[in-house]
Amino acid sequence: MSQHSDTRRIIESRIAVRIRSVAVQKMSITAATPVSTSNLQIIETSLPGVLLIQPRVFGDARGFFMETYRQNVLAEAGIAETFVQDNHSRSARGVLRGLHYQLLRPQAKLCRVAQGEVLDVAVDIRLGSPHFGKWVAVVLSEENHTQIYIPQGFAHGFVVRSETADFLYKCSDYFDASDDRGVLWNDPALGIDWAEPSPLISEKDQRYLPLAGIAHDQLPRFER
Repeated sequence: MSQHSDTRRIIESRIAVRIRSVAVQKMSITAATPVSTSNLQIIETSLPGVLLIQPRVFGDARGFFMETYRQNVLAEAGIAETFVQDNHSRSARGVLRGLHYQLLRPQAKLCRVAQGEVLDVAVDIRLGSPHFGKWVAVVLSEENHTQIYIPQGFAHGFVVRSETADFLYKCSDYFDASDDRGVLWNDPALGIDWAEPSPLISEKDQRYLPLAGIAHDQLPRFER
């Protein structure tokens, strides 16, 4: 399989993806006809609330242009957060960061990769959620330009699949180091396939507990 086709491939557990239009001029579209009147296409994943955003890329011999964020289109898709902080991390091949969450100041995140390629993972850790412990993963790369929106109440992590990767993400609240939480990246009950046999992981991330070992008052709660 070519690198191009691989980076276009969405990988997720129990994938059930359908595409919906969020254009100002609404039209009916399906996964078989991925056409949108908007410069941002919204793709629903098997975890309700976790969305993929696919920008329309205008390219020619000079390079390309794309809209990476458009508040009114995302609001129509249910992404109503005001993002207050932008972060940029650079990581080497095999680096795995996660699974992270904040409890008292939860963050929704809008993530993309400007250079390189990662496998990005979101896990529903909301107590009482019908999808508690379920996860979804997607390849984000400089070639596919895919973004992932992760709501509050989900743990998040990624592993780098290229020599380096520049990972950019918007957050709906400010980071508070005292509120930093996490779930063990290789929790056997979650069974996440990171597709990386020997990841490079920080000491902090290695000390996190499996999801079942985290006290209930240290986990977010599902709200209908």
